Parts: sequence; structure tokens; C-alpha cells
Amino acid sequence: MRNKISVVGAGNVGATCALYLAQQALGDVVLVDIVEGVPQGKGLDLLQAGAVLGYDGQISGTNRYEDTADSDIVVITAGLARKPGMDRLDLLKKNAEIVNGIVDQCVQYSPNCIFVVVTNPIDVMVYLAYKKSGFPSHRVVGQAGVLDSARYATFIAMELGVSVKEIRAMVLGGHGDSMVPLPRFSTVSGIPITELIPPNRIKAISDRTRVGGGEIVKLLGTGSAYYAPAAATVKMVESILRDSNQVLPCSAYLTGQYGITDLYVGVPVKLGRQGVTEIIELKLDPKEHQELLNSAESYRKAIQELEGLI
Repeated sequence: MRNKISVVGAGNVGATCALYLAQQALGDVVLVDIVEGVPQGKGLDLLQAGAVLGYDGQISGTNRYEDTADSDIVVITAGLARKPGMDRLDLLKKNAEIVNGIVDQCVQYSPNCIFVVVTNPIDVMVYLAYKKSGFPSHRVVGQAGVLDSARYATFIAMELGVSVKEIRAMVLGGHGDSMVPLPRFSTVSGIPITELIPPNRIKAISDRTRVGGGEIVKLLGTGSAYYAPAAATVKMVESILRDSNQVLPCSAYLTGQYGITDLYVGVPVKLGRQGVTEIIELKLDPKEHQELLNSAESYRKAIQELEGLI
């Protein structure tokens, strides 16, 4: 039997996820949204694109969670998008209500699924999904670090004029302005970028990465990024469904690693068929470690604001 992947939210991120999932033949895709006709229309359009692009998987759209039954993975993209001048934390309460309702429905129909949370602010929403679902933490993971590291890698490639395929970048921490790019652990063909780029340029690249999403929001005027977020999400889904145990920076539940407890924070993990199969602890220097702690603390405060919803 083919894998079944439900994508909740048929906006730009969700629909693009569905396209990439189909192109990589990862399974049959169910696109879910509360707006009648939208998921059905996009699902049919994507299905017809398969005749041109050469993918065979089924793509369907629905407003009914019953159609998501027995999903292997549920990707949650639904929620309000940021607008210019809006911080991710401004989205907190409204998106928490949305995620709460989605998790309730999906747990009912797919009690053995793995949740991949994309809704912002991701590190808070994935914690909410974990608490609300009652699932073990390895089956609830947030997409953030893959996207942030992709942005970091892109800017490094632009700086050096090299192929982005040669770059392995690492960004830890929350998916926001407090994220922690790690130059020491970011390489070009195995060479740390600290040996290739002067410190002032590394700082500029790191600063641009921290506000990478906001830069796109400002350029678009309305809405936010979706091609790269969807690609990052599908990379995680691929590692899970193919049980490839890729090491990817994801928002994972920490139980003392890095000195952080009872919180979802972006760290390197192995992703396999059971979800998060291992959390990898890097040997951070004191400055890097403090930045990671500071990033985590900002989201702990946000979670405290949601006390009534968790």
C-alpha cells in the first residue's frame, strides 16, 4: 500500500507541499481546508498536472477530516500568514485555536500518524500539538531549521559564488529573529565557512538569515514565503517515509539536551519512520549555547501565554 499524507491547509504552503509530495512519489495526498471548493479545486488541478509532469499518486481535496483517516503523516500548514510589520508571536492565539481544532480531528481519524507542524510560530504550535495530541514526542516534530538552514546555505552560496549543492548549513534555535546560525558547523565541501568568509561578512549573512522570512514578506507586500517552506517540509516527510534517518535541524522536544527541558527547540535530529529517532547534541561554545538558551526562553514565555489552551 502507498503511504497516505494529509496536508491540512490548502493555501500556498499546503498546495505547494502537495505538489512536491506528488513529484517525489511519497504517497497519496489529501489536501484539507475549511473553505469549500478550494482544496477540491487545487487537488484536481494538481492531479491533472501529473499527466504532464509524470507522477501517478492520487491527490484529492476535501473539507472532511474523515477523508484523512489512517494517514501516515499529517502536515499542518493551516493558520494566518504574517503581514508586513507583524511578528510571528502576534499570530499566537489565533493560530493556537486553529491548531487545537486540527489536532483533535486528526488524532480521532489517524491515531498512529506523525505530525509535522509548519504553522507559525512553529516552536509554540508544535508544543501545543504535542500536548493536545497526547502522542509521544518523537511523533510530533516542527519544520523550521531545514528552512532556516536552506536560507543560510543560499546566502553563503551567493557570497562565495559556489554551487549551493556543495553547502551544508546549520541553524539552531527557534524559527524567528532569535535563531542561531552556526558558522563553525556550516561547510562548503567540508570546509567550514569560517575559513572562507571574513567575520564581518559571516555576521551580515547570519543577520540576513535571521530575518529571511521577513525580507520575503516585505517584498511580497501580502502573504509570506511558500516555495522554500514547502520544500523544507517535504524533505522532512521524505526522510520519515523512506526511513532514511537524515540528520536535519528540526523543532524537537528536549528533555535536558542542551540544558533545555520541556520545550520544542530547533536542534539536529535523525528523522526516520518512527519520527525523531535521535536528538544530536553539538558541542557548542559558550556564546553559541547562550544564544540557543535565549532563543528557547523567548518561546517558553510565549507558551506561558497559552496556558489556557494547552
